[in-house]
Amino acid sequence: MSNIKVRFAPSPTGHMHIGNTRTALFNWLLAQKLGGRFMLRIDDTDRERSKEEYERGIRDALQWLGLIWSDEARQSARIERYREVTGQLVKEGLIYPCYETPEELELMRKTMLAKGQPPIYDRRALRLTQEQISAYEKEGRRPHYRFKLLPGNIEWEDMVRGTCRYTAENLSDPVVIREDGSYLYHLPSVIDDMDFAITHIVRGEDHVTNTASQIRMFEAIGGKVPVFAHLPLLTGKEGKLSKRLGSVGVAELRAEGIEAMAICSYLAKLGTSEAVEPFYDLDSLAASLDFSKLGRAQPKFSEEDLRHFNTRLVRGLDYEMVQGRVNVDKTFWNAIRGNLNVVDDIKLWQSICCCPVQPEIEDKELTTLAAELLPPEPWNGETFAGWVEKIKEKTGLKGKALFHPLRKAVTGREDGPELKILLPLIGRERVFRRLNGEYA
Repeated sequence: MSNIKVRFAPSPTGHMHIGNTRTALFNWLLAQKLGGRFMLRIDDTDRERSKEEYERGIRDALQWLGLIWSDEARQSARIERYREVTGQLVKEGLIYPCYETPEELELMRKTMLAKGQPPIYDRRALRLTQEQISAYEKEGRRPHYRFKLLPGNIEWEDMVRGTCRYTAENLSDPVVIREDGSYLYHLPSVIDDMDFAITHIVRGEDHVTNTASQIRMFEAIGGKVPVFAHLPLLTGKEGKLSKRLGSVGVAELRAEGIEAMAICSYLAKLGTSEAVEPFYDLDSLAASLDFSKLGRAQPKFSEEDLRHFNTRLVRGLDYEMVQGRVNVDKTFWNAIRGNLNVVDDIKLWQSICCCPVQPEIEDKELTTLAAELLPPEPWNGETFAGWVEKIKEKTGLKGKALFHPLRKAVTGREDGPELKILLPLIGRERVFRRLNGEYA
């Protein structure tokens, strides 16, 4: 086991959607490829919005996808540790109290933008006198706290974006503690990453500016700066971020019959220079991981494409991969799988082949004759062709006029696997009785 360690850090404030599933997947694949560990960190510092049901859903989704974690942590259990570090940074002057209201901050922002200036906090709180602070506190104002970014260039080599460079003077000092004393994402995340020896952080490109600020925080608390990879964010097919996209849940896709490996294969290759091909196990998928093949453009996610991709994957599933999930033998699975969209579709064809079916008789004269011409068993893949030739000779029928009434009588359905596949699975007795209009 190498010292490589990654983490997936969801907030249990909603269901596990396709965007954070992709983040979890890339972290897990990286750890697997490098022989490292994958940590689950529950970022539940938002006390009002965090819910146990959401956390359960996240854990269930990860386990179903096969993204098993080696250890875990919970931010709400580490508040004392955050206070300890914060106290030290306050003493060092790297965290400072601010008394502006949200309305005042918004006015400042608009004023700066109107002057053509970037809306960067001007650190006016550092110029407050003790009298001004006392007056604010008498008003009932409670401070929020900002982290003071030391000046100079902030640079890192990103696994996806290449060299990233920011100038600290062009960034606002980030708020790290709210007025009510609760922590925002930034500092607890850095403290955790240091304490749990996280070596690589894979997350969405919406965190790039956060990364610049957090590198300064790592430096301030004496932590080793991890390697970063910022993934382009998924978009909908219409080319912009779709509201629907944020609500496409793993649980919803699973209930629809989408395979875990279809989701993982599709998300891992979407937006790369590689073909989106089905992988049938996570180890192989991890071995293929190459961040240099990720494009910078935002990949377009489509539920419809995922469904088609799932069909392709299902039709390539070997019997051994589904043996514990289906109640059919290998011969049956191999005969039918080319017509399945989801694994559970096998149940329909199992019932048609092995249970009584009410036939639909469109041409009684034809189906009665067809029953008389049925050859004796054993049947195989060639049985149908020989049987149909005899029917053609007797009736002169061909095309839809011949095949449609036979299919409706034998299966009770308009479409499905070829009859040459189905006949040996249904058996002569059932076929004979159905052709004669019996429920069999």
